Amino acid sequence: MSFRGFIDRIAGEGGLVEVHKRVSSNLEAAAIAKKSGTTLFHDVDGSKVVMNLLGSRDLLSKALNIPRKEIAMRLSKIKCGKAIVTEDLLLDEISKPDLSKLPILTHFKGERPYITAGVVVSRLDDVQNASIHRLMVLNKTELAARLVPPRHTYTMHQKAAQRGEPLPVAIVIGMDPITLFASCTRVPVGEEFNYASALRGEPVKLMRCENGVAVPDAEIVLEGYIHPTKRAKEGPFVDITGTYDIVREEPLIELTRMIRRSDPIYHGIMPSGGEHRLLMGVSYEPSIYKAVGSVTKVKNVVLTEGGCCYLHAVVQIEKQTESDGKKAIMMAFAAHTSLKHVLIVDEDIDIFDPRELEYAVATRVRGDRDILILPHVRGSSLDPCCTSDGVSTKVGVDATKTLENPERFKRVF
Repeated sequence: MSFRGFIDRIAGEGGLVEVHKRVSSNLEAAAIAKKSGTTLFHDVDGSKVVMNLLGSRDLLSKALNIPRKEIAMRLSKIKCGKAIVTEDLLLDEISKPDLSKLPILTHFKGERPYITAGVVVSRLDDVQNASIHRLMVLNKTELAARLVPPRHTYTMHQKAAQRGEPLPVAIVIGMDPITLFASCTRVPVGEEFNYASALRGEPVKLMRCENGVAVPDAEIVLEGYIHPTKRAKEGPFVDITGTYDIVREEPLIELTRMIRRSDPIYHGIMPSGGEHRLLMGVSYEPSIYKAVGSVTKVKNVVLTEGGCCYLHAVVQIEKQTESDGKKAIMMAFAAHTSLKHVLIVDEDIDIFDPRELEYAVATRVRGDRDILILPHVRGSSLDPCCTSDGVSTKVGVDATKTLENPERFKRVF
């Protein structure tokens, strides 16, 4: 389903909030979207903007055509397909880059305008990578990009910089929701669009930009290069935990061309909102599912909303031996290294119900036996509890029934 087709579907099902009055891109649009569901602004400084497009697990389920409680299991079994490259970039308006012509939002006080739903497609040695990076506007033609080591865009930029070469990129805004989700997944370098093809059930068609980067159909494409040496201060930015991330020196993107539809709909992701968290976190669920499945019978995985869909995981298993819970904890941490807390539960616990999870902890956990503490380990830079050099403590809780006396844990109602 196309980007606009998905918006129309949400509207047809009564789930689209439409704002027709003129709204400012500076704080006002974000403030409205923060309190709304999927929102289509018809006039943000004269342009259309959509926010919260995949702002809930139900919407993501709808986009992927997968039941919401089966996402981890289904995605863990997906094999990559094959994208197709055509020759022409089929959009309406081609011009010199001018970011002031786009309704780029300022979301919180103290921030600069940020492109938040821009998929950065980079190309090096005939290998392409696609991933979302937050992009801070510096002026009409330059952006500061947060590149996180050792992820693929960071690595590709490092290799190009070592040669003294700029890294060709295209920033794609407003692509179909399946390809957007695929761009956020943890797949081998260069496989994002092939993965999207498998999810779609048909090849993703890619179009070649002037700088050699191939991109999918979209509302807006910004062509350019990540400079090998130039850097700029990036931040502050409200990240996934709803707290300000620190200011860093980050690589500079110099834009060379802007391509748009004649009446584009700009896609903005609300920082620390549901869409941000789901796109960033859900892609780890199948990785955890497969990793835990290598040591025990795994039934389901969810990264919880209260844990920012990133720091807390719940793993449901069919326990075979008393050590399975501890094994599952360690495999979950190995599959998602930014994970902070892991809870392991039995099949009879609904992992999407916080009350059920609390019940499991209350009735099946004995602290001296079932809590695993891993101090002084690498954590997530987004966790405010981490030290300045990224050190934290991870905790795993085995909230499964003991096998030796299961009748004691049998639920009557």
